[in-house]
Amino acid sequence: MRTAAFAFWEDRIAPVFDVARQVRVVREDGGRILDEKGGILDGAPSVRKALQLSEMGIDTLVCGAISRTLYDIVASYGIRVIPFVAGDIREIIRAWMNGTLDGEAFTMPGCRHRMRRWFHHASGTYGGNRRKTGGGAGMGLCMGRSRGGRGRGKTEPAGRPDGF
Repeated sequence: MRTAAFAFWEDRIAPVFDVARQVRVVREDGGRILDEKGGILDGAPSVRKALQLSEMGIDTLVCGAISRTLYDIVASYGIRVIPFVAGDIREIIRAWMNGTLDGEAFTMPGCRHRMRRWFHHASGTYGGNRRKTGGGAGMGLCMGRSRGGRGRGKTEPAGRPDGF
């Protein structure tokens, strides 16, 4: 059985999880929805929002943009985060159940799939080695091809100097 939370606004994935207040919680087993209900998240602090997801038994969070800080907090609770998703909530739920959510069709406008994939890889979601370098990328991954900027460090997949 898998349980996912989909941050939403109206009938679409919420564009920014950090300020999202509503989630659709879906429990599925063997391709069948066992339970589906709505939930309200506290706005602040970020730790409380992540704790609420954990208390709901969520193992996957599907959302739009998410700050690196909140991503790390949610992931520290053992919750897989699938960020930079956009689209109709029903279509997104179906894609999650079918295992096709990582496709280009559901990537937020301005975010390329490879950037979302790089984010997962750099965060350890896809496994593999990571290395730290100077400069800082933060969450500006959807702001174009730049990986630089101000900050304390950026993470690049090992062996890929371009970060992709």
